[in-house]
Amino acid sequence: MTAVVTADPRTRPFRWSSPLTYGLALVVAGLSVGPVIYVVLGGFRNTGQIVAHPAGLPSPWVWSNYADILSNSLFWKLLLNSAVIAVASTTGVVVLGVSAAYVLARYRFRGREGLYTFFTLGLLFPASAGILPLYLMLRNLDLINNYFGVILPQVAYGLPLTIVILRPFLLAVPGELEDAAFIDGTSRLGFFWRIVLPLSRPALVTVAVIAFVGSWNNYILPLFVLNDPALQTLPLGVPQFQGEHISNTASILAFTSLAMVPALLFFTLAERQIVGGLQGAVKG
Repeated sequence: MTAVVTADPRTRPFRWSSPLTYGLALVVAGLSVGPVIYVVLGGFRNTGQIVAHPAGLPSPWVWSNYADILSNSLFWKLLLNSAVIAVASTTGVVVLGVSAAYVLARYRFRGREGLYTFFTLGLLFPASAGILPLYLMLRNLDLINNYFGVILPQVAYGLPLTIVILRPFLLAVPGELEDAAFIDGTSRLGFFWRIVLPLSRPALVTVAVIAFVGSWNNYILPLFVLNDPALQTLPLGVPQFQGEHISNTASILAFTSLAMVPALLFFTLAERQIVGGLQGAVKG
C-alpha cells in the first residue's frame, strides 16, 4: 500500500495573495453589510442621537420605534400587498420560465436557438426605459391600481434571466435517463414533473429568490401603477411614513429595517441553493 502524505500547513510557503484576497473580501463585505447595520441600529436610536452623532451607537437603546411600527396597521397592510405581489410574481416567473426553458432545452425545432437568443436579449433592456409605454398600455388595459398591473410586467421582465439560468440545468439531464423513462411508460409531462423538476431544484430556488427579492424591492413600477394608498407596497410606504413622521428619522430607519426582513430572510434560507444554481448555470 502507498502511504498518502499530506503537507503540513506550517511548511506551506506564505503567499501575499491570500491575505490580499481576504482583505479585499472583508472590504467588500463591509461596504455591503455596513449600510444595513447602520439602518438597523439607527432604528434603535432617537432623532436627537442621530443628529448629534450620525455614526454613533444607540445610547440608550430606544425600542419604541420598532414597537410603534409593528403596532401600525399601515405597515401590515403594505406588508400584505408586497407579499401578494411578490409571491404571485415569483410563481409566474418560475412556472412560465421552467416551462419555456424545458422546451428550449429538450425539444429540437427550427428556430430554437434564435428564440433563445431573443429571450436573452431581454437582459439588455432596462425596465425603467420602458416604463412610460408600459404605463400607457396598462392604462388602456384598465390595470392601473390593480395587482396584475405590477405582477404581469414583473413576470415578463423576470423571464429572460430565468430562462438563461434554467436552460443549462435542463440540458444537463442525460438523454439516457429520458429514454429509460419513456421505456417505462412515462409521458413527456411525467418525465418533466417527476424527474426534471426534482433534479433542477437548485436552479428553481435560485430563480425564485431572484424574482422574489426583485419584486419585493421594486419601486418604479408600483409607483406608476399603484396610486391607491390601500394597494401600495412597502417600498412606497417609506415615503408615506416619512410624510407622517417628517422629523422622526429614527422611525423611518426602523420602518426601512422591518421592510428588509422578509427578503433577507428568504435569501438567507435559500443561500446554499442559490450558490448551487448559479454554479450549474455557469457550467452549462
